[in-house]
Amino acid sequence: MNRRDSLKAIGLTAISAGMVIEACKPGKEKTSKVEDGAQPGRQAFEIERDKQLNSYKFFNDHEMATITVLADIIIPKDDKSGSASEAKVPDFIEFIVKDIPSHQTPMRGGLKWLDLQCLNRFQKAFKDASASQQIEMVDDIAYPEKVKPGLEQGVAFFTLMRNLTASGFYTTEMGVKDLGYIGNAPNRWEGVPADVLKQYGMEDV
Repeated sequence: MNRRDSLKAIGLTAISAGMVIEACKPGKEKTSKVEDGAQPGRQAFEIERDKQLNSYKFFNDHEMATITVLADIIIPKDDKSGSASEAKVPDFIEFIVKDIPSHQTPMRGGLKWLDLQCLNRFQKAFKDASASQQIEMVDDIAYPEKVKPGLEQGVAFFTLMRNLTASGFYTTEMGVKDLGYIGNAPNRWEGVPADVLKQYGMEDV
């Protein structure tokens, strides 16, 4: 399963306009100071709400460990960039389920479902299973079109987990670099791309 490539499209759709705009800005020194604690472009009530959401934990340690394993299976470290956990995707998921409470029951229920399945198969919780056992379990719920009867709940959970992981990873600096997205680069013009010229029969012009 080439997980990283298949997830790029998902991640791209999740990148917010604010993240893209920020990524497009050329690097330069700031010309004005920002008051301590202030966050440009955000209103006070938004900052306060984030503080409130960050003031408590939703997932317990066991659940967070399971989420971390799953996230790194979905987006593992490779020679191009780090893994999902290195991009702090588990922390993103923790925040999102508090920000969007409708995710809480599907995520918590899915994590419990996953552990029960692994206990029945391997006599171990998912996070304590071997790497090959974890992949075996994930492969059974990663492909909705091939799901076996009785595993539908797992497919729904893994689809949500995969979407949250892609959203979290591809809205980080690491994820944007992994996509190769550089945004607008002022005063930089390298001509029409060769493939476009070839498409219009102008490669020799």
